[in-house]
Formats: sequence, C-alpha cells, structure tokens
Amino acid sequence: MPMTNKLTRVEDAYARLKKEIRTNRMASGFQATEPEIALRLGMSRTPVREALIRLESEGLIEIIPRRGVRVLPININDMREIYEILTSLEPDVAAHIAAKNLTEEELRPLEEAATAMESALEEGDLDTWADADDRFHHHILELNGNRRLHEFVLALNDQVHRTRIVTLRLRDKPVKSNREHREILEHIRRGNDEAARGAFRAHRKRAAQELINCLEKFRITNL
Repeated sequence: MPMTNKLTRVEDAYARLKKEIRTNRMASGFQATEPEIALRLGMSRTPVREALIRLESEGLIEIIPRRGVRVLPININDMREIYEILTSLEPDVAAHIAAKNLTEEELRPLEEAATAMESALEEGDLDTWADADDRFHHHILELNGNRRLHEFVLALNDQVHRTRIVTLRLRDKPVKSNREHREILEHIRRGNDEAARGAFRAHRKRAAQELINCLEKFRITNL
C-alpha cells in the first residue's frame, strides 16, 4: 500500500538520521538544507521532512525556515536537568520490574547487555560498550511496559548518549558503571525492589556527576 510504503520511508529516514546524530556523525552545530540531507540519505524530501519534524519534537534538531536544519547543542545545564529527571524516574522503573519476579528468560536481554558491556570493556571497545549500555536501559524500560514512559525516557537518553560519546574517552574507563549495572540486575533477579531502586538511583547520581565534572574540566559547555 502507498501509505504503508510512505510510513516505512519516514521510519527509515528517522532511524538513520537519529543514528547520525546520536553517534555525532552529524555533530552539534551541523547545519544543512533539507535537499542536502535528502541527498545524504539517498531519499526523497518528503519522508526526510517528516523525519526532521519528529526529531525536532524530541529536542535533537532545530528547523530553521529557509535555512534548513541545525543539530542542537547540549550544554551542562541541559545535562543536569536531564539527569535529574532520569534519576527521579528510572529507579522506580527498576523497582517495579524487580517486584514482578521475572523469569530468567524474561531477564535474558538484561543479562546479555550486561555481559556485552563487560566483554567490550575488556577488549577496550568503548563504542560497543556504549551501545550495550544503551540496550540495558532500553530493556529495563521495555520490561516495565509503560509505553509513554518508555518513549519519554528514550528521548532523554538520546541526548545523554550524544554527550557520552563525546566524553567517553576523556574519562576513566567505565568499570564502576559495569559493576553498578550488574548490581542492579542481581537485585532485579532476586526480586528485591527497594535494593534495585537504591542501586539505580546511586548509579544515575554518580554517572551524572562524573559526566558534569568532565564537561566542566574540559570546558565543554556546548556539545
């Protein structure tokens, strides 16, 4: 069906552009016209335009009339606000899924993501580590089952991911993060909701402070 094909093209454009932004291949401040972006993707302008409107609503780009689009920067204050929200929401999500007493099969995606983080760090592959870290948080949201919360938190995580990619090699290796993810998983596995909540909150607070300190130390005020 024509409508189905159109939706598929829009989703494809959206996914490809988001990946370009999240991985900083379209870095902060990147600016291009709509035809240039369509050419970059090898697509027509219509699905690209709709994808750009969606990305603007998620706070990743700015559409500038008659000038094209610009990838928005993320500054220290943005990151403080984002982490404050994540620290408020995600610990309760972890507690909620811990209380479900999930099976090992249901927990498999979390186990696989945690193991992938550990393996990537052993191999010194920080990009793979960051992808596995993303999957861990994504799967926790999926297991929770609240679609609106899932979409909202993922939009914030997109902005965190961009900052993480820029700063990842400016910080110590994420050994603490691996340990904290493993601890969170074990609390969820044992059905200990309060411990899962506390461990997740501590993880987000430490990660936020580490990232903010890095931005300040290297004077990265706008990414």
